[in-house]
Amino acid sequence: METSELLKELRIDRDPRPRRTRRRWLLLVTTLVLVVIAGSLWWFRARLFPVTVRTVAVRAAAPAAAGSASVLDASGYVTARRQATVSAKITGKVTEVLIEEGMRVAEGAVLARLDDTEAKAQLGLARAQLVAARSQEAEIRAQLAQAERDFTRQQELLNRQLVAEQAMDAARAQRDMLRARLAATAEQIRVAEESVRVAQVQLDNTVIRAPFSGIVVAKSAQPGEMISPISAGGGFTRTGIGTIVDMDSLEIQVDVNESFINRVRSGQPVEATLNAYPDWKIPGSVIAIIPTADRSKATVKVRIALKQKDPRIVPDMGVRVGFLDPEPPAPGTRAAAPAPLLVPVDAVRVEGSSGTVFVYASGKVERRSVTVGPVRGGEREIVSGLGAGDRVVVAPPPSLKDGDAVRSAESSP
Repeated sequence: METSELLKELRIDRDPRPRRTRRRWLLLVTTLVLVVIAGSLWWFRARLFPVTVRTVAVRAAAPAAAGSASVLDASGYVTARRQATVSAKITGKVTEVLIEEGMRVAEGAVLARLDDTEAKAQLGLARAQLVAARSQEAEIRAQLAQAERDFTRQQELLNRQLVAEQAMDAARAQRDMLRARLAATAEQIRVAEESVRVAQVQLDNTVIRAPFSGIVVAKSAQPGEMISPISAGGGFTRTGIGTIVDMDSLEIQVDVNESFINRVRSGQPVEATLNAYPDWKIPGSVIAIIPTADRSKATVKVRIALKQKDPRIVPDMGVRVGFLDPEPPAPGTRAAAPAPLLVPVDAVRVEGSSGTVFVYASGKVERRSVTVGPVRGGEREIVSGLGAGDRVVVAPPPSLKDGDAVRSAESSP
């Protein structure tokens, strides 16, 4: 028994190895078939259902004006020549506020109202006094007419020597007294009319109106608060309803170092750039050089007019100004270099000073090498490799290759 069992243990089993080899070959063939099928499906899908990409047209940067090189750069702020904190002429309690920040108001528009109870009472009293004075005038006129007739009769009787001189003197005195009373009453009527006008003005002062057209940039009072044209102290009385800015009066004020003020003159063209919009060039011109210097900063203030009105320009914005040379280029000078082309930053795959873009045309993309320049805001300069009007793919997917069929979703540059 022991010898036969030992012989069985020494016997070689050849069946498991071929079985494992066949399993491996079957798994390999299955994997290859699946890969071929997936590749075929992807190929057919790419042909039948192309990828949708966003494209944008290559645009040329705005060229600089001929002969307008900057001779001096300075920084400053946008200011408003017409800006007012609107208050009331009288002290009173606010009953209604009709403005909000950002609201555009016209000249003469009602901004707020004050309590007008006392002003209306004063106006009513002045009108009543005027009516009384006019009634008294009517009575005196009637009495004067009678006195004039009495005086005439007494004059006729005296001429006939039918009455004494004393009666004539009494009639004359009565007539002259009524004439004086009529003149005094006329003066009282004039005073009463002036009182009515004053009371009407006091009533009108309870209505606060816009002094000019503009935009409300601050609202300073609420209904129920006291308002006064002068500061009452303590922080309980407001001195204004709100602040209005005339956006058409916006200009730029810059401080120029006094060492370089000789490069600036009235009417000189400038190019302004807001800090908030670094790629937006705003044309302007020098209005005036303020004829005084700041001793502490050694600067001279310069006022600059904006030739372009835009809602994006608001007061107190920081701005950089380039003073341009208005002299035309001399004859025979080299023409200015062509304006660079600009594309979105994420449309270029940059590698050093070169890069690649995908140009879209006729339903397909072409991989193209370009020479890149600096970045301007959210756009990159293209020195060479593209033409104005070419459409490039923005943020191309990593799987995109040269010659792929795509569907374009155009967007503005």
